[in-house]
Amino acid sequence: MAVNLHRIINVVVSLGAVLVVWTLITALKIVNPALFPSPLDTWNAMIELMRSGLFLSDLGASLARAAIGFAIGAVLGIVVGLLTARVRAVQFILGPFLTVLRPIPAIALVPIAIVWFGIGEPSKYFVIAYTVFLAVWLNTHHGMERVPRTFVLASRALGASRVREFIEVIIPAAAPHIVAGLRMGSALAFLSLVAAELSGASSGIGYRMQEARQYIRTDIMFVGLIELGILGALLDTGFVMLSKRVVHWEDA
Repeated sequence: MAVNLHRIINVVVSLGAVLVVWTLITALKIVNPALFPSPLDTWNAMIELMRSGLFLSDLGASLARAAIGFAIGAVLGIVVGLLTARVRAVQFILGPFLTVLRPIPAIALVPIAIVWFGIGEPSKYFVIAYTVFLAVWLNTHHGMERVPRTFVLASRALGASRVREFIEVIIPAAAPHIVAGLRMGSALAFLSLVAAELSGASSGIGYRMQEARQYIRTDIMFVGLIELGILGALLDTGFVMLSKRVVHWEDA
């Protein structure tokens, strides 16, 4: 309880300090108000979006895209990570190719995704899933390779079958890395979401920010930035809580 209270106080103090500095900068007009809106202007822009119904519709569209893309990328990342770490033939074939893919940013794939899948939802799922997949695959592969050899030898000495060894020894030992990959993938899902929505979208947080740019509505752009930050922080907190429950033996 004390730890949670300390965390809440830390968040409140940190965000409060940022809000105070933000307010002072805009009140003293250190920066052009048209380029750097005040907290009040940003709040009013959010109210404007909520009253028009765009806030919730954009939020729903973005969350749906991020969730579907994340699910596809996470499942593929875990499966391929397990295979590349435990099957030498798969590692030999896919390892170099995946290493080449890793430096390619999601935004570079947006034109290709549109050509392949059109401007509909599949292209956005592809871009998000691609980014999530690489993060989850890398962490899963790394975790599976780092399973202590003594764990495997001990399970075999106790007569465990290969299937039971894999399910009850190897996967639990690699679970902290897999969860870390999912946590990283969830953050990257929002990054690639914006890249996917900047082109060929008619709704979503990224699209609304792009539209606001055309009219120099920096207040609406700030609403989108804050929205993405809060969503990412909540999702990250959720993964931290989940990891403590699912991978509870890590701290033992």
